[in-house]
Amino acid sequence: MNPKELKQIIEEGEGYLVEFKKKAANIDKEMVSFANGSGGRIFIGITDNGELKGIKITNKLKSQIQDIANNCDPAIKIILKEENKILVVHVRSGEDKPYCCSSGFYTRIGANAQKMTRNQIIEFFQSEGKIRYDELTNIDFNYNKDFDKKKLTHFLQLSNISLVVPVPAILQNLGVAQKQGGKMIFNNTGILFFAKNLENIYRHTTITCALFKGTDKANILDRKDFNADLVSSVDNAMLFLKQHIPVRYEFDGSPKRIEIPQIPFEALREAVINAVCHRNYFEKGANIMIAIFDDRVEISSPGGLVKGINKKNFGKKSILRNANIANLFHRMGYIEKMGTGIIRMQRLMKEAKLEPIQFEFDSFVTAIFERKTVEDNVPDSGKLNGKLNGKLNPELLLLLEYIAKHPGVQANDIANSLKRPVDTIHKQIRALIQKELIERRGSRKTGGYFLKDK
Repeated sequence: MNPKELKQIIEEGEGYLVEFKKKAANIDKEMVSFANGSGGRIFIGITDNGELKGIKITNKLKSQIQDIANNCDPAIKIILKEENKILVVHVRSGEDKPYCCSSGFYTRIGANAQKMTRNQIIEFFQSEGKIRYDELTNIDFNYNKDFDKKKLTHFLQLSNISLVVPVPAILQNLGVAQKQGGKMIFNNTGILFFAKNLENIYRHTTITCALFKGTDKANILDRKDFNADLVSSVDNAMLFLKQHIPVRYEFDGSPKRIEIPQIPFEALREAVINAVCHRNYFEKGANIMIAIFDDRVEISSPGGLVKGINKKNFGKKSILRNANIANLFHRMGYIEKMGTGIIRMQRLMKEAKLEPIQFEFDSFVTAIFERKTVEDNVPDSGKLNGKLNGKLNPELLLLLEYIAKHPGVQANDIANSLKRPVDTIHKQIRALIQKELIERRGSRKTGGYFLKDK
């Protein structure tokens, strides 16, 4: 650092990365605040108002400053440099945050080292991943009253684990409970997976599914909240999606029809599981939300990106916010390989010739799946192109597609192929006749339904 650079620093004054100290006394809190933040430099020999006083730099002084850094918890890494009778202490951003000194925890707020309050310390620990929600125990969870053995049995079956040892031993081996004082103490992972009814213990663990009319949240057509346990919540959320995401059918000559959903269900499932595994469960003011609109599906998870993941490396690197939760889903086969979910989802969308999934990052992580318009789902036949203009619901559209491919088909055959009640098929056929899209031809016994010639 040359005199010109030092002069410029003094003129700019103290800031987030710069601290002036006339003497070396009481610099431990500044060291801690820099280590807990983005790092910084302490200039010893400059007063608070920027007056360059200088200081006598000796090996003893350097040793004292190094001792101060080593006595912080954990030890702080520093580099000492002499600049024109100024001793500069370079403090690196810590790799093992949070750091504290004898007087407490400090963080950098503007140009000051600010002592952290209790709540700030808790938030800091959470953001740094030092406290993991899925590892915290809940002594109020009663093994005899709240634990559901059937859910554990179901988990073991999916995981190909034999029930050959006592249940308490299995729970301990899975890392979801431990025995203390003769009692089984569960952590939150065990509670989220094996509670008889999670709703009675935690409310914020709900997955909320909603179907909206149009492209905003003004009109709700259907809504379900799932919160019995994480596994059933994922399964029920997928059932909700399958009920409201249209599926078209293709026939290749074999007895079994080929189902092609508007959005690949595997990609949606991966997004739901990601939301469950990576959400911030310390955030109790919001739920995981699955919202189905006319033009898109949004799956949102509270908490934003985990520390260490940003927009640039999202989907390329994997850091687990809730490692225990992800591990149990992996055991069951719900996650094929941890860290590859985003890549697999995008590949599924590409194979289905759909637009890539868009992601939004703020206090939530939101995956947005674009839905094709009705016209996009219609086969490229002259009689259907341009006719529907987006006004048919998915079930009528699928029925029309089926009749287009099977001219002369009868209602009973349609009901069997599309797995719908005959009465429902008759109602839907009448709706298509009223719209002048199809017509019946032939006798009552042998006739069937055809696209209308226009």
